[in-house]
Amino acid sequence: MAVLLWFFIIFLACLVIWKASDGFETASEYLGRNLSEGVRGATINAIGSSIPELFTTIFFLLILHNQEGFSGGIGTTAGSAIFNAMVIPAAVILAVLFLGKVRFVKVSRKVIIRDGVMLLVSEFILIYLLSGGTLDWWHGLILMLLYGVYVVVMFTTMKKQKLQAPDPDEIDVDVDIEPRGFFNSLIRLDLAALLVGPKELTAKRAWGLLILATVVIGAASAGLVVACEELGSELNIPVYFVAVILAAAATSVPDTVLSIRDAKKGNYDDAVSNALGSNIFDICFALGFPLFLYTIFFNPIEMTGELLVNVNELRILLFILTSIVFFIFLFSRKLKVLQGIMLFAIYVFFVLFVLGKSIIAGWVQPIADFLEYIALILLS
Repeated sequence: MAVLLWFFIIFLACLVIWKASDGFETASEYLGRNLSEGVRGATINAIGSSIPELFTTIFFLLILHNQEGFSGGIGTTAGSAIFNAMVIPAAVILAVLFLGKVRFVKVSRKVIIRDGVMLLVSEFILIYLLSGGTLDWWHGLILMLLYGVYVVVMFTTMKKQKLQAPDPDEIDVDVDIEPRGFFNSLIRLDLAALLVGPKELTAKRAWGLLILATVVIGAASAGLVVACEELGSELNIPVYFVAVILAAAATSVPDTVLSIRDAKKGNYDDAVSNALGSNIFDICFALGFPLFLYTIFFNPIEMTGELLVNVNELRILLFILTSIVFFIFLFSRKLKVLQGIMLFAIYVFFVLFVLGKSIIAGWVQPIADFLEYIALILLS
């Protein structure tokens, strides 16, 4: 009975995060209305949809502390990154194709190379930083600086393309805030209708909506962390395994919804760059910032024993699977149902591997040995 209760709380936290992220998206879309397609997807949209991962990592460290807290945090961010790289593009491809809008999805190679290469570089640096087993404040700082470099590159690219910022009066932000009553808005968790209502959305109201959505997402993320901890305890498995599948999927719902919406509008570059940009934010900032703060105010994090083994396997698996997805996108000029099914199949393999590790299934050991071998090659 307790297991079902914690599953329900995880589902509820997922629902609240999703609805609050709608409000965050409405505000961030308005505030980032002068940015170009692709740049907006990889920065404003990616940051907005990755706020749950940031809060979840922070609360894992604050509630569980040291290596168990960090393993929950990296389980969430890395698991979310794998979900974003496989499930979101697959969902985008299949949703658009089955709606009959187009016969295939085509994404700019420039977007794939720009965001894909940066993501692989971020993951390789993460592999290197975690190789020592001891994590300090400067590890988090390096990851945050890496994200800063990515943002600078994004805006430099935008400037080189000589894209003129449109007149704010001529911008169609496509913000649809349906007027509702107070209690109706509260029950539906429609933060935009609750705060803005029938009034015109302005910069001041957008910032207020952004702050309110952030607070609600933070509260839901705290509940998610507690539920994951208790569920792991009830099932007698480390919280890391719960985080890498359930917490990761729960915090990735906003990314999925946002990318599908972009794709339905025909903004395929935004849809894919949001997924890839979210991964860069997850790895560099959603993991780096909590790590930096925790080690500044408390102490360095020591990763030992089975948790260190699990984290090491996860970082290598993340790099390998991302590389596979990158090459699928790079060499598939037209993304069709086949590519969508391939991406879903890769994610199913990942979930089965994690479940196999959690119950110590014999068939996963050869895969674990292979991942250890790859780690030795990459770090040699």
